[in-house]
Amino acid sequence: MDQIRLGVIGSGYWGPNLIRNFVEINAAELIIVSDLNQERLWHINNRYPFISVTNDYRKFFTMQLDAVAIATPPATHYQIAKECLLNDLHVLVEKPLTLSAINAQELIDIAAARNLTLMVGHTFEYHPAVRALKELIQSGELGRIYYIDGVRANLGLFQRDLNVLWDLATHDISILLYILEQEPISVSVQGMACVFEGVHDIAYLHMTFPEKILAHIRLSWLDPAKVRRTTIVGSKKMAVYDDVESIEKIRIYDKGVEVPPYTDTYEEFKLSYRYGDIVIPHIGPSEPLNIECRHFLESIINHSVPQSSGEVGLKVVKVLEAAERSLANSGSQEFLVDSEVAINAEIAA
Repeated sequence: MDQIRLGVIGSGYWGPNLIRNFVEINAAELIIVSDLNQERLWHINNRYPFISVTNDYRKFFTMQLDAVAIATPPATHYQIAKECLLNDLHVLVEKPLTLSAINAQELIDIAAARNLTLMVGHTFEYHPAVRALKELIQSGELGRIYYIDGVRANLGLFQRDLNVLWDLATHDISILLYILEQEPISVSVQGMACVFEGVHDIAYLHMTFPEKILAHIRLSWLDPAKVRRTTIVGSKKMAVYDDVESIEKIRIYDKGVEVPPYTDTYEEFKLSYRYGDIVIPHIGPSEPLNIECRHFLESIINHSVPQSSGEVGLKVVKVLEAAERSLANSGSQEFLVDSEVAINAEIAA
């Protein structure tokens, strides 16, 4: 294929970013955009007069398209993605893939049976800074990972039918699965619905991974300032990833604590702490979403499995489901079914 003919479903909050990127990529030919809001369609039509618009995405199925990108509310992902796959369209669907693991697995099975690409928009997996974090961990530069602490907070965007876990935690879960290359053994969550009854707008997500790695994420729609920070503490070095920073997104601290065989004085004890240099690696200015969109097109052209495949999306949904169960059970520790082998290994250790 010289160009992938595609359509975008949804032009509200995130859809315009997908539209802009596909318009700019030579390997894509964006044919049509669908949305239920007529004003949004007028806006898209004024900005991109060469793109057709419609309020019915089912018109896509008769237009000889190759693929579709779905940026609609999460509750609609399953039904829309299923229809598109059954009409032989490759699918890029925004996070989360679905709101249940059963539905996610069904989409994976349909895509596999029809030899179609199913990809989830876990955009941070394509972020140069997150990829640099993964390289730091996998190279062993940080040493054995002790724990990861994250904060993803801001004032808004509130949603009536989706809590802060499904909105914000999706990012952090996908990042952790990507950089650690493993799934959590268990999940526990505590939170509160402050503004809308029954819709948790703050949550504290705790995950345990194999090799005794702990991860704790604070999530909030109610913070006065936007915070997007991840701290990784290893036995050799520590790293801080701050996505709000415009340039210095990662700082690597050559700091740590070393236990001496014995100490006779307080001064000797203090020497067990190591204070070294702070390194700020250069992170390229590439837009993560542009990398993601290009990867989607390349996966279709090359018949290859995308990095954030349907299977990856399923793993994230399973963690979110476990988190929901914990939230409903006053923070109970919920074990993931697929982690039974890891649980046994952890007990044996």
